[in-house]
Amino acid sequence: MGELILIRHGETEWSRSGQHTSYTDLPLTAFGERQARALAPLLADRRIALTLVSPAVRARRTAELAGLAAPRITPELREWDYGGYEGVTTEEIHRTRPEWNLWTDGVAPGPEAHPGEAPAEVGARADRVLAEVAEAASRDTDEDVALVAHSHFLRVLTARYLGLTPAEGTLFQLATGAVSRLGTEHGKPVITAWNMTFPESLFPRAVPETPERD
Repeated sequence: MGELILIRHGETEWSRSGQHTSYTDLPLTAFGERQARALAPLLADRRIALTLVSPAVRARRTAELAGLAAPRITPELREWDYGGYEGVTTEEIHRTRPEWNLWTDGVAPGPEAHPGEAPAEVGARADRVLAEVAEAASRDTDEDVALVAHSHFLRVLTARYLGLTPAEGTLFQLATGAVSRLGTEHGKPVITAWNMTFPESLFPRAVPETPERD
């Protein structure tokens, strides 16, 4: 295998406001769609053999606009289930739990269908995705594998790729519309690029202008 390319979806209304978003299926904003289109030049020269995409609309639309062909919808790539903190900002949580930290404390229980996940549970999902990637890598090709998903999940996956605990995903900030790459050096897992984004002033000319926003 070549490299593992990680792509966080473009902006949504809740990513802009800082609200925790897992199972709420929000679309990209107009700016988020421009972010996704701007990814195409970053990916154009990559030889991507396999693209795995979260089932969320925001991830699938990002893959489409970035020009990634034939993505495979992969439920394991869904975002960390925030349970009772869905739609809530960290600032709001700190009003009643001032020491709360997602990476070590997990989330408050949510509804039956979305009870929330502990860090170790997200880490187990990440391990299963990495096992699927490893199976693709076993085909003895130098082509890349792309994952289009969500901030916290991709941060956990990066930690697990590097042999760290799920909670150590806290070390890896990840912006909307960002591309990162994981590879190897001397047979050891490494980060080869991280959190690469285009500033809006450098968006390719083919990316439509952002409509005026309030």
